[in-house]
Amino acid sequence: MARTIRHAKLDSRTARLKLRKGRQPHWQELLPQTHLGYQRQKATKTGRWILRRYLGGGNRYRVIPLGLADDEDAADGTKILTFDQAKSKALAMIETPDGDKKIQRITVRQGMALYVAHKRRLGQSVADVLSRGTAHILPKLGDRIVAELTDEQLQQWLFDIAEAPAQNRPKKGVVQFRPAPVGEDAIRKRRATANRVLTMLKAILNYVYDKGHVGHRDAWGRKLKPFREVDAPPVRYLSIAEVQRFYNGCESEFRPLVRGALETGARYAELARMLVVDFNPDSGTVAVRKSKSGKARQIILTKEGAAFFKAHTAGRAGSELMFTHADGSAWKTSEQNRPIREANKNAQITPPITFHGTRHTWASHAVMNGTPLMVVAKNLGHRDTRQVERVYGHLAPGFVVDAIRSGAPKYGIKADKKVVPLR
Repeated sequence: MARTIRHAKLDSRTARLKLRKGRQPHWQELLPQTHLGYQRQKATKTGRWILRRYLGGGNRYRVIPLGLADDEDAADGTKILTFDQAKSKALAMIETPDGDKKIQRITVRQGMALYVAHKRRLGQSVADVLSRGTAHILPKLGDRIVAELTDEQLQQWLFDIAEAPAQNRPKKGVVQFRPAPVGEDAIRKRRATANRVLTMLKAILNYVYDKGHVGHRDAWGRKLKPFREVDAPPVRYLSIAEVQRFYNGCESEFRPLVRGALETGARYAELARMLVVDFNPDSGTVAVRKSKSGKARQIILTKEGAAFFKAHTAGRAGSELMFTHADGSAWKTSEQNRPIREANKNAQITPPITFHGTRHTWASHAVMNGTPLMVVAKNLGHRDTRQVERVYGHLAPGFVVDAIRSGAPKYGIKADKKVVPLR
């Protein structure tokens, strides 16, 4: 049977320097009958990391060298390892519980490919993952072994994204950079971008972990923290007067698409895919067959919204696209950008809004009019109210106050004039 061993503190250079030199390694348990060892010979200044696994049948062990310790030289993550790196590498080599196979030494690049394939199988959009992943994840992390990642590496990667200038879309394969972030708001935006990429990276790595390609997720678990307090300022939405000016400033073929957005709060891509049959005049709803998350939903319309969709779909075949160009062709990716700029200019909307601003406009007015946040979230396609509270919550307090003052209990207790206050 496996021998009982004394556990040593190995996670710092100072602690390791206090350990006795010699042929006998010092051990720290990783899993039952599996230990990470540190060994430093008397003639050397630098120790080495080893993995020991008990094979059963008496004193049968398998010992695997992992690399040198960072006692003298800085770790490089390959030949010279910190304690965390050695631990990650050791866990990556441990057999899975069924004993038939070993956990693959999968790279971040391979993990991202598996994650993208998974999202495609679910019918979810992968454009953002491919775009941000190619720009921010693969260049520095793509060829790293997932199980050997450390929280220090990932934290530095996150900082590097925040400090780097933003990128424009590549032209002829050449990446275009914007000016470096200067000022509080520019720095906040870069940190917010870094947080979004971090969320994406964690989704990729968690998928790899869930599928059994790695045996732990120490590097991107609780230790790895996003930037705090970098949420965007209050969103830009149109007032009712601005909505009317903006709508009148739109080109004729663009107006139905904008009206549909203002009545539903739907995203541009959702509207561009919408069919005539998706409007149900009996229930006063319009269906989104495929949202950003890949899930379908029903959007409840106001009477005004239902009247618009009823008029817009009258006499048309159910298989037709709901919104098209004047020639009947579909609205494609980014084709809304030019007409939205023209509408802003014609209506003198300052600051101008993007097409997504119509979604913010619907949600903002719904919240200000006292619509419950869960109802707003459901119409927008969110799983719960967290996103709505974060983005539109600042619009609700005044209406919450009015609701409480009108609806909270009133006890009718009258002041007792005979009571004399103590001095």
